Amino acid sequence: MLNRKSERILDCARNDRVDEYINESTLPNLAGVVFDEAVQAWQLFRGLDRTQRATFIACFLGWALDAFDFFLLTFVILPIGKEFGRSVADVGWAIALTLMMRPAGAFLFGLLGDRFGRRLPLMIDIIFYSVMELLTAFAPNFTILLILRALYGIGMGGEWGLGASLAMESLPAKARGLFSGILQQGYAFGYLLAAIVYWIVFPYFGWRGLFVAGATPALLVIYIRARVPESPAWKKPEKDFATVTILTFRRALPLFIYVVLLMTAFNYMSHGTQDLYQTFLETQRGLAVNQKAIVGIIYAIGAICGGTIFGYLSQSWGRRRAIIIAAVCGLILIPIWAFSPGLSLLITGGFLMQFMVQGAWGIVPVHLNELSPAALRGTFPGLAYQLGNFFAANAAVVEAKLAQTFRGADNQPDYAKALAVFAAAVFVALIVLAAIGREERGKEF
Repeated sequence: MLNRKSERILDCARNDRVDEYINESTLPNLAGVVFDEAVQAWQLFRGLDRTQRATFIACFLGWALDAFDFFLLTFVILPIGKEFGRSVADVGWAIALTLMMRPAGAFLFGLLGDRFGRRLPLMIDIIFYSVMELLTAFAPNFTILLILRALYGIGMGGEWGLGASLAMESLPAKARGLFSGILQQGYAFGYLLAAIVYWIVFPYFGWRGLFVAGATPALLVIYIRARVPESPAWKKPEKDFATVTILTFRRALPLFIYVVLLMTAFNYMSHGTQDLYQTFLETQRGLAVNQKAIVGIIYAIGAICGGTIFGYLSQSWGRRRAIIIAAVCGLILIPIWAFSPGLSLLITGGFLMQFMVQGAWGIVPVHLNELSPAALRGTFPGLAYQLGNFFAANAAVVEAKLAQTFRGADNQPDYAKALAVFAAAVFVALIVLAAIGREERGKEF
């Protein structure tokens, strides 16, 4: 339990009593709050049984390795474009097609998850996206590359919904906020892993070698098969599965439309601050491979920290309030993230920006699963998430075209200005959408 001093500080912060908060929150007191919160988080983790831990680890790794496979492409846009004689905007469509196909995967594998359970469809999905990643390494031309990335998008789209529902249904309600934050940061962990593999593999084996390494997630299926049981909340559906599913979806349609809009803003925020950032660092800031990798590693660590902390705080602050706070902070950070004159300050901006971006994202798994109708929990969160991805799939293309439009003093594309304008618009949209929505924090499954 928190001591009285810590409780007073947190209560002031949560209820917007700013003057009292400033008076109470000296640095020693804030350090005490952080320590108290860390102790509670550790107690929540220790409170899980062996099965719950194994299930969560499997779901985290499934999403992390899925993201790892996706982000490998973002590090090698220029080399791929050079080999196939294509522009940055052209190769950006390989990212866009992956994102656009994710709803198909979420729908297909989500329905399988509601009909047959979460576990078996999850294993099939992981094998599928790993195979598509491996085949990408042997793409003979740009058209085949685009087709393989589209097929990979089906697998990527299926993983998140199944993994998030299996994890959230297996955890106690009081632990969901913390583990939602950790689970979603599998995405940032995947980026971190991609940066490390890029740093090690690319100089020796080129971009094709990266995609061979990207086939390793298939090994995770062995762990799931051996250690992870079916979700305790899943029940075999009635014989008329299709009718029940359609009726439930019709009743939830207004909510579903709202969640899709919310997830569109979320995905624009994520991809708008990540997908072309490495290209910006290389072309406009002149960073070499090892420097790009180090910057990527540092801001991926910031993302992991932000998602975990905000996910945990959403358990007491509320899901929407935590999202809004993270988005407001991200908006304020845009100048040092995109326009810092020195490398040190630029790295700081990258770390803090991804801390806030993924801080907001850390709340998504639990928020969407709590909003979801029980009969559609395998389909509803993942499909809404991936439809948001579909509508935000052109983020890299739009930013590339904006950069071409703005151009700098040397008549080169101004990626900094493009990234900044795009991010500012998206943060404002997310704040508005989060503010007008609802939440069901602590809902029992």
